[in-house]
Amino acid sequence: MDISVKYMGLQLKNPIIIGSSGLSNSVEKIKILAQNNAGAIVLKSIFEEQITSEAIENSQNFDYPEAFDYLNEYSKAFSKEKYLNLIQEARKNVDIPIIASINASTNGAWTNFAKEVEQAGANAIELNIAIIPVNADIDAAKIEKTHLQILENVKKTVKIPIAVKLSSYQSALANLVRQIAWSKTADAVVLFNRFYNPDVDIDKMTIISSHVYSNAEDIMPSLRWIALLSPQFKNINFAATTGVYTGEDVIKQLLVGADAVQIVSAIYKHGPNFINTILGQIKEWMQQKKFNKISDFKGKLNMENCNNASMYERIQFMKYYGTIE
Repeated sequence: MDISVKYMGLQLKNPIIIGSSGLSNSVEKIKILAQNNAGAIVLKSIFEEQITSEAIENSQNFDYPEAFDYLNEYSKAFSKEKYLNLIQEARKNVDIPIIASINASTNGAWTNFAKEVEQAGANAIELNIAIIPVNADIDAAKIEKTHLQILENVKKTVKIPIAVKLSSYQSALANLVRQIAWSKTADAVVLFNRFYNPDVDIDKMTIISSHVYSNAEDIMPSLRWIALLSPQFKNINFAATTGVYTGEDVIKQLLVGADAVQIVSAIYKHGPNFINTILGQIKEWMQQKKFNKISDFKGKLNMENCNNASMYERIQFMKYYGTIE
């Protein structure tokens, strides 16, 4: 049974990619993930501010001192040099694709760092473009333009494949993906970026962090949008992330058109060997359905191939919930 896939032109032995996280911040952790049959690994993100060092050298740029303190400490533990060394050592020790991750929100000089990442041996780069549209003076067009400028500048710098991890906070997601696909500035789109979310402690009356791990229900947004977008833009790959906990979840994403699936929380909770559990579930399902390879069923339930494609549309809310009182 062949469960290999191609993602951004890279040959993966299976569609399971370990997403950017603390799971991939050391060579030893990466080796264990590879030994447990991860298809590829996205390294823990390095931040734009670390690359330029502007935040570290000039703390008055920060409205919130705790943000500076965090980045200062983070940078000590994970400098540019250490990041490049991690790429080099990971490539020496494992035989699966290593994807560097850069977390960015502006278009600037940091994009030159992508060349150093390529020279260090990364097989690809995932650009985690994290722009939350909280500034009322910045319209959607400007945010989309920033995405495209970042991608264009990085594309000019490197020859290795580029994936862009997008936020669900887009006013016209399909149009943005079309611009990315048409401009050929990215080889893949990863849906969706999962931001830090705040919560409120009503007893202490303070802002606290909400749940760190994703929930199983978090799979729904990427499931819908990959089903809608993958048949429209066939010259670009799609990777699903967030809320993927089981082999069934992976199969769902493949059925709607995903080329690969990123997992993080499930591995934190169950350990690296859980990758093999998920792969076993996929193989068992394929055997039951008499599929010999993933391409036999990938995209069978996207909007183009599904008999009831209207299930992906908003109007169904009225159909299913309109009679509830």
